[in-house]
Amino acid sequence: MQRRPFQMRPPQILTIGFIIIIAIGTLLLSLPVASSTGKPVALIDALFTAASATAVTGLATVDTQTTYSLFGELVILCMIQIGGLGFMTLSTMVALIIGKRITIKERLVIQEAMNQLSLEGMVRLVRSVILFTLLAEGIGAVLLSIRFSSQMPLGQAIYFGIFHAVSAFCNAGFDLFSKSLVDYRGDLLVNLTVIFLVVVGGLGFSVVTDIYNKRSWKRLSLHSKVVIRVTIFLLVMATVIILALEYTNPKSIADLPFGEKILASFFQAVMPRTAGFNTLNLADFRSATLMSIIVFMFIGASPGSTGGGIKTTTFAAIALAIWSVIRGNNDVELFKRRLPIRTVLKALAIASISLLWVVLVTVILLITEQASLQTVLFEATSAFATVGLSTGLTSDLSVIGKLLIALTMLIGRVGPLTMAFAIAQKGGSKGLRRYPEERIIVG
Repeated sequence: MQRRPFQMRPPQILTIGFIIIIAIGTLLLSLPVASSTGKPVALIDALFTAASATAVTGLATVDTQTTYSLFGELVILCMIQIGGLGFMTLSTMVALIIGKRITIKERLVIQEAMNQLSLEGMVRLVRSVILFTLLAEGIGAVLLSIRFSSQMPLGQAIYFGIFHAVSAFCNAGFDLFSKSLVDYRGDLLVNLTVIFLVVVGGLGFSVVTDIYNKRSWKRLSLHSKVVIRVTIFLLVMATVIILALEYTNPKSIADLPFGEKILASFFQAVMPRTAGFNTLNLADFRSATLMSIIVFMFIGASPGSTGGGIKTTTFAAIALAIWSVIRGNNDVELFKRRLPIRTVLKALAIASISLLWVVLVTVILLITEQASLQTVLFEATSAFATVGLSTGLTSDLSVIGKLLIALTMLIGRVGPLTMAFAIAQKGGSKGLRRYPEERIIVG
């Protein structure tokens, strides 16, 4: 019997694709031309930056503005765009431009990359994603360029506007100001523009497309309704918690005007949705606030978006399953619909694998780094959820710490379950065989 040639499955293609992009980025960023001094950046720092940009995280072991030249910054910008949209989305766009037919296997990879439920309309979705991305980033770039033009030459303002608009929409968090957006803490235009880009980028392209096509709450899909409801709930909850816990903290917002307190709290509540910008120094936050942000980072954005985390729908499925058990219901219900048990099990698997990885990384970092538990846990969660927020540990990481965080960012971007599928062997079909059911005692 002739053995079938090895064929990579969609999860393997996605994982290897991101690894190749990181490798190319590392090579480019380690070139002398990519450095502002003309001397090559250390290979480990180039690797870390490439992984962070491709995973649209924003964590950096070196300052982007002072370390990299214009060439290096453009390389980072390209990797952010590729990482945010996904290389399959961009390669499909190129194929459509040159008139190449999109095969079934390519559609399967796109489906895996965008977390879609079916193959129907994959190419149409890619077109919508590209057009919407260009529109959102274009509007954001214009607004930010107008604001920056009052502080710098027009050409530089346009470049800064484009860079930060792409970084915000892709939920990357890379900036060219050395201390993020701290100087714009009370600037309404900059804050609201960045918040808009981050939230829209984190909703998921299928949700945005659904909103545009349906334009009615009743006609929206169950997925879109859950994403919107959970997103609003998390944003309001995070804003209230940060405002309440930091209201009297003299190191953060205690001395700010009331309006600026609300704006700063809202901005910092949005950023754990996997965008690493900040207008306040997180190292000055109280421990309770940082622990709350860790929870919000772990949840992250929504499926099929530019953000990371276990995703809003995963959080919703688990929360509803717990509520159903408490109420004694056999079904997980919402919006007069019943979730399939497989969906709930998948959500539990994603959350469990994610939690185990974050704990493992935290334990290892506690061994390799000289930092507190909360600082290390914050860093590990931020890397896994591709957030990019830090309390200051990133630049002090050891070589082992940098490699571990880089790997964590990759896993967070690809997705823990997708990574597991890529590594695991494909099991054979059991056909119609099912074993007898028997209960065990739990609880």
